[in-house]
Amino acid sequence: MTMNMNIAKSKDGTKIAYDKIGTGPALILVTGAFGYRKFPAQIELAKLLAGHFTVYSYDRRGRGDSGDTAPYAVEREIEDLGALIREAGGSAHVWGLSSGAVLALEGAARGLNITRLVLHEPPFIVDPSDRKPPADFKKHLSELVAGDRRAEAVKYFMTEGMGVPSFIVGMMRMMPGVWSKLVALAHTLPYDAALLNDYFRGAPLPASRWSSVAMPALVMEGPESPASLRHAAQAAARALPNARLLSKKGLGHTKKLNAGLISQELITFFQEEQSLCTSK
Repeated sequence: MTMNMNIAKSKDGTKIAYDKIGTGPALILVTGAFGYRKFPAQIELAKLLAGHFTVYSYDRRGRGDSGDTAPYAVEREIEDLGALIREAGGSAHVWGLSSGAVLALEGAARGLNITRLVLHEPPFIVDPSDRKPPADFKKHLSELVAGDRRAEAVKYFMTEGMGVPSFIVGMMRMMPGVWSKLVALAHTLPYDAALLNDYFRGAPLPASRWSSVAMPALVMEGPESPASLRHAAQAAARALPNARLLSKKGLGHTKKLNAGLISQELITFFQEEQSLCTSK
């Protein structure tokens, strides 16, 4: 199967690039920080799913081949996802990873026609004992980007936002092919910070914020992931009215994505829900 670039136009006129592959019900893949549709694991995941779904893999605004229109607002990213859903025929399953999971969840809460939703380790900070980013995290990150201190912004986001040890970042800087791709996306990191800003405080998730997100939902997490991500996944599953939690080794996303395992779980969940609907 080949993947050809297509363009969707968001509400504010921004062009959003996406690849479309496969046949079957529409499934949109939403990446997290540093993610884009040409990321090798993202391509692999789309191809593994293409035998069961029409897969839409897109570049979030400011990334890859997509456009970007200032000023940024979370609502614009939600409109981008809405544009992809329109391209898919008006409704779609959605899988979101990390900050992409938060974007998908916010879109569902605002009424996007998401038929089934998978949240893969949304990076909320819900436990007071878990490590929290600095109070001025979003502000300082935006200042670094505005000052064109892109490498510093990447390091700051990874260490202070994601909790990556400094020596790991140092090792990544010694891999030019990897580091250059991260730096190229530095200007989009404040976008992820804006998505996550309200959920970085070490407080429980709002009890009623997602009461309208009633479609079948699956929250995935890996037992090998940091405690904060596991706490977040468990809290998200409790907060949604029709969700269940899946914890399985290999689903952690802090290392290379296990596209094979992820695709198996997505196929199982979406087809299971479809069979339940058709049998009623």
